[in-house]
Amino acid sequence: MVRLSRDAGHQVVGLDIVESPFTTEVGSVVDRAVVRRCLEGVQTVYHTATLHKPHVATHGRQDFVDTNITGTLNLLEEAVAAGVGSFVFTSTTSVFGDALVPPAGAPAAWVTEDVTPVPKNIYGVTKAAAEDLCQLFHKKQGLSCIVLRTSRFFPEEDDDKAKRDAYADENAKANEFLFRRADIEDVAGAHILAAEKAPAIGFGKYIVSATTPFLPDDLSDLRANAPLAVQRRIPAFQEEYRRLGWTMFPSIDRVYVNARARNDLGWRPRYDFGHVLDRLRQGEDPRSPLSRAIGSKGYHAQDQIRSFGDGPYPVE
Repeated sequence: MVRLSRDAGHQVVGLDIVESPFTTEVGSVVDRAVVRRCLEGVQTVYHTATLHKPHVATHGRQDFVDTNITGTLNLLEEAVAAGVGSFVFTSTTSVFGDALVPPAGAPAAWVTEDVTPVPKNIYGVTKAAAEDLCQLFHKKQGLSCIVLRTSRFFPEEDDDKAKRDAYADENAKANEFLFRRADIEDVAGAHILAAEKAPAIGFGKYIVSATTPFLPDDLSDLRANAPLAVQRRIPAFQEEYRRLGWTMFPSIDRVYVNARARNDLGWRPRYDFGHVLDRLRQGEDPRSPLSRAIGSKGYHAQDQIRSFGDGPYPVE
């Protein structure tokens, strides 16, 4: 967001807990005084600060409450005081939690914004609570606020050891563009559109994920025989996967639907499964230039990472 905002000619205040070329203020959203100082004269807030799922095994529940709930409250209150025009909150599809996994034998879940979240860990609980705070501040203080429930866009390998053992990382990520992944360039673009549209919309929650080729009619096949459903919608995938020695997941249990974001925000994500296949056929990197430039930032300090052993981070 800092890169794109600077490229667009905006003056940017980048608040982060670590120094970087894109950090102008080192500090935390938990510190109200720091937040107040950073919001002086600000017109748009992109609230991306959070403890993530990878922190569940390394941080306490109070840490999540402090950053994800209190930090959001600090930003919302100071945004109102500063007269901010648009507030965009980066949430997560993880808020849906257990609602994402249908019972055995049931079709895959068709996940729209109308699905009721059932958070399954402290990460999901605190992000859902932060969403509710955003809605409250729109209702009570008139703050124009958009919540973006982003799907996977991180470059780190999967935290599921069985999946890492069964699939090459590029193979697994390509598969996910069918139902639960987006490229960070598209995600960042959704944030910019959300900021522009927020005053007219007032408040809204939107799923931000690559456009799926599937329809509700595919849900039974997706759960029972995913390659069959993929073949029906994108026949060309089999030839390219054979060439690469890749395989499709045997079962897909949910599909994130971005129709509301495309309709209300005018969002047009470029990086979907079809785009990935086209780039692979041409022998090119399927990632966006922005994704390649950013690379992997990780979620923990380097001294912590060395102690984790197997996997990109410890799993709860």
